[in-house]
Amino acid sequence: MEFIPPADDLSSFLSILPEKLRLALANDTNGLTEVVMDIGRKPEARYHDHHSLDLSEQPVSEEDLTYTVDRVGEFSGDNRAGIERTLHRISCIRNRSGKIIGLTCRVGRAVTGTINIIRDLVESGKSILFLGPPGVGKTTKLREMARVLADELNKRVIVIDTSNEIAGDGDVPHPAIGAARRMQVSHPNQQHAVMIEAVENHTPEVIIIDEIGTEEEAAAARTIAERGVTLIGTAHGNALENLLKNPTLVDLVGGIQTVTLGDEEARRRGTQKTVLERAAQPTFEICVEILDRQTLAVHRNVAEAVDQLLRGWKIHPEIRRRDESTGQFSVLQTETPVAAASADGLQPFTTDWASQQETFLKIYPYAVSKGQLERVVKTLQLPVAVVKTIDDADAILALRSYARSGAKIYSLAEARQIPVYVVKSNNVPQIQKALREALHLDTEQIGSVEWESDIADETEVALEEARQAVVKVMDRLEPIELTPRRAYIRRLQHQLVERFNLTSRSVGDEPARRLRILPPTSAQQSLGYI
Repeated sequence: MEFIPPADDLSSFLSILPEKLRLALANDTNGLTEVVMDIGRKPEARYHDHHSLDLSEQPVSEEDLTYTVDRVGEFSGDNRAGIERTLHRISCIRNRSGKIIGLTCRVGRAVTGTINIIRDLVESGKSILFLGPPGVGKTTKLREMARVLADELNKRVIVIDTSNEIAGDGDVPHPAIGAARRMQVSHPNQQHAVMIEAVENHTPEVIIIDEIGTEEEAAAARTIAERGVTLIGTAHGNALENLLKNPTLVDLVGGIQTVTLGDEEARRRGTQKTVLERAAQPTFEICVEILDRQTLAVHRNVAEAVDQLLRGWKIHPEIRRRDESTGQFSVLQTETPVAAASADGLQPFTTDWASQQETFLKIYPYAVSKGQLERVVKTLQLPVAVVKTIDDADAILALRSYARSGAKIYSLAEARQIPVYVVKSNNVPQIQKALREALHLDTEQIGSVEWESDIADETEVALEEARQAVVKVMDRLEPIELTPRRAYIRRLQHQLVERFNLTSRSVGDEPARRLRILPPTSAQQSLGYI
């Protein structure tokens, strides 16, 4: 049976506003998203199309705020309240003494058809994580998924409703979640405990949770997934890559660990011996980035996508867009499989390296396999074009056996004033090394595959020191300086620190040059990066 939203939801919302605001909104509620009331300022209405409207020339008074507060439910520990049996949410701003000085009254609507674009993912039975900025419809999608899973797919669904935003205020859940059951949370810091309680006491097949934001909640989510329960939830962050830089939530996508490779494996990959890798299987199998209300980026295999990001590869998720008028969706971009790029064991250069040269370098292969060269360039996404004639080239890539001293290729290159780069043999590591040199990428920056064992040990110790320092910096909010290290080890430490969305600087003079890790900015703290 199709769900029909209650007709009086908007009238319930308007009823909590002072009369002058109700009259101002009476004929202009189409697309209304929220009403903002801050004491001493004009009340403001905001709409879906991002325009706003002053509702009165008179500033909001204490009496106006009191009028609204008296007509909504009790404010919880996260300063949110609601209107019983509706989906509307009222959030308050308090002064230092706890007095309410501002309100954000958000309109909650039960919208059907929003998950048609991901219906196949919902029916797959896999755990799904939603990412996206505020206001793009994450909670709306969770609400409809709860109803579809419970009513149409006959699943035992429990909604963990910390702020009563999914199923509305009051003890009776809003009809928008269908037959799904709702568990309320007494205080936001108890959300993780209620998640575990739901699994232990109520035998759900699916658990839906909004705003996973703490380490305890991430751990609870992993515990739930390991017990075979499907998880559908949202987390802070606009994209999958954000989670890799968030030490609190990185476990949701498998976590990060430092691994020291053997000489042969490092040579095969074409990387340094110490690399970052995924530590475990992700809690969520699918990740959906909500780009806007009608456009989604879908990562069908979170494990592979995370592996790509940690290796510096560009990821190409499936892009879907929904036609708002028809409700139908189309696939604008198909997902590029990782296996196709990694079949030859190639390891792409990181985005930072590739971006150092924006224009193409035209290379003429001389006795070097053109197919091998083109495959390396394509897989590593380098700013290089392979040309057919030496006259079109900016550089020559030659095989050593054909480019010995006095070879004709040198006179041809000198006449055209272009450099010659030599490879020992037609293999991937040799071609990668030559392309690094041709693109003026510092060997020390990239790292060598011929590391001695004592250097590898020093690197592992240095990275472990950096990891521990990151934890202390985020805990104490004070900068920390590390032990002096050689340049290429500092480079690895910088990369590790960046993974956790912190900033680091090299300070001091050689041989005492070292890393200083800086605490997160206030903006990072507000986004939940600590």
